[in-house]
Order: sequence, then structure tokens, then C-alpha cells
Amino acid sequence: MIDLGLSKIAIIGVVALIVIGPEKLPKVARMAGTLYGRAQRYLHDVKSEVSREIELDELRNLHKEVQEKAQSFKSEVESATSDFESSVTSHVDEVEALWDGRASHDAGNTIAPTVADIDRKARDFRRKKLVRTSSVPAWYKNRHGTKRHVMSGAARVRKFRPGSASKSNSSFF
Repeated sequence: MIDLGLSKIAIIGVVALIVIGPEKLPKVARMAGTLYGRAQRYLHDVKSEVSREIELDELRNLHKEVQEKAQSFKSEVESATSDFESSVTSHVDEVEALWDGRASHDAGNTIAPTVADIDRKARDFRRKKLVRTSSVPAWYKNRHGTKRHVMSGAARVRKFRPGSASKSNSSFF
């Protein structure tokens, strides 16, 4: 831009005063100021329009890149899905073939459980279910070493921490 210092503006003002005259100088100065303001606004509008067009072009390019990447990702997912489906079907076919082959060989080798085995399993199941679900008397728990109440993790750490007995009597403050 034009480098106008204070001395140059003063010289221009003196020359304008001599050439134009003192009567018309304020009117000309107002008109020059308005024209200068309009020129600045016009330049600002042009700059903002150019920057908007550049940003719009960048957004279009970005949109195009995103669309291409999405398309490539979609094709990769579809190919991976088809590969997975084909491998699963091949494995299922192998398992079915093995199952059919073993089923014919294992048909005569099944061992029937005895009555004693069934009774033992039923007793164990009832005993485990009783321990889990019913209220068991305290004397039974004491005799067999069953826990009577649940202890939190923090309480367990405090209980088994070395030197916790001496610290429990002291105050934090």
C-alpha cells in the first residue's frame, strides 16, 4: 500500500487547501472519505468472497476424499464379510462331516451310567444346593469352617496388614 506518514498528509492537505480553496475543502474531504470507505468495504467484500470460494473448494475436495475412503472401507468390509462367511461355512461343513463320521462309529460305544452313579450325583447336587441357597445354622458353619459373614476387600486388607494393631489405636489427627 501507499506509505503515508503525517508529514506527507500535511503536505497533501496544504496543497488541497490552496488548489481547492477553503470553501469547498470540507465537502471534498467528506467525499474523499466516503469514497475511501466504499473502496475499503469493496476490497473487504472481495477478499471475503475469495476466501469463501477457497473454503468451499476445500470442502468439496474433502467431501470427495471422504466419499472415496468410505467406499473403499465399505468394499473392504464386504470382502472381509464374504471371506468370513466362506470360512465359517467351510468349518461348519468340516464339523458336520466329522460329526456324521463319528456318530456312526460311536453308536455302539456309549456307556450307560449305573444307579449308584446317578444316586451319588443327585446327593452331591442336593448338598451343594443346600449350602448355596438355604440358611445353615451357625454351629454347622463353625464345625465345617464355613464363612458366617462377608468381609469387604478394604476390611480384609486392614485385618491382614502387618502392624495394623498398633495403628488402629492411634488417631489420624
